[in-house]
Amino acid sequence: MPNGQWYPPEWPDRIRALAAGDIAPATPKRAATVMLLRDGTDGPAVHMLRRRTSMAFAGGAYAYPGGGVDPRDDRPVRWAGPSLETWADRLGTDDAATAQAVVCAAVRETFEEAGVLLAGPAADTVVGDTTGDDWEADRQALVDRDLSFAQFLERRGLVLRSDLLGAWARWITPEFEQRRYDTWFFVAALPEGQRTRDVSTEADTTVWTRPAEAVAGYDRGELLMMPPTVATLRALEPYARVADALAAAARQSLEPVLATARLGEDGDVVLSWPGHEEFTKHVPRGGTHLPQGGPR
Repeated sequence: MPNGQWYPPEWPDRIRALAAGDIAPATPKRAATVMLLRDGTDGPAVHMLRRRTSMAFAGGAYAYPGGGVDPRDDRPVRWAGPSLETWADRLGTDDAATAQAVVCAAVRETFEEAGVLLAGPAADTVVGDTTGDDWEADRQALVDRDLSFAQFLERRGLVLRSDLLGAWARWITPEFEQRRYDTWFFVAALPEGQRTRDVSTEADTTVWTRPAEAVAGYDRGELLMMPPTVATLRALEPYARVADALAAAARQSLEPVLATARLGEDGDVVLSWPGHEEFTKHVPRGGTHLPQGGPR
């Protein structure tokens, strides 16, 4: 039975075109995504959304709240937690401003796509409820880019709680993909009193699921996912409590994972992700489609 591994059907042709020098790689856009966790009777559950099938990138695939860095995400904000220099070292960025932009994007996108805000009135507090009409108006203003995240925090007198995030992984979209992202994956616990909301216009459904259940659905071909999503879910499986997963974040490698493709002597395409052999795909000479997963 095929699993639910997502691949665009145009990749083999683009791989061949890149090898021939007919196309040039696009510069990846910085992005951030957050694996929101909460404890349950059977262990931690993670919040996931299913991207609308109409989306140009990864339509129909299950993913976490996240998105691209806004050019304004490096504007100064009230900050709690590790210093920007510490974050820059952990994330492997060139400077503190870039590190702030990535962390701000993670917090902002989580609020935009799930209604959950990792910020509070002080460095040791976090807001308890974000469901009112005034919060929704601000969330929509952020989505519409009418309001920068720095303006939003300043207007509400909030401190960004970077200490509530743990950096977990970093994946870069392959060079042969048109829409490329350099994405940092974070883990965070759902703050007490807050709840996720199905507010993302990019998703048609949201779920809380145990990592093992999501992976099992992928293995059966029932849930479509990109390799980074599957890999991070598998990495979360061993932890019995959210606190354990958060504590483990500091030990996770942030070495970027970038897919590689090569053309075999017989003209076949071999696509692989270093360190993640389960995602390797072979497309025979003359083939134009990578195998897709089953129903979802």
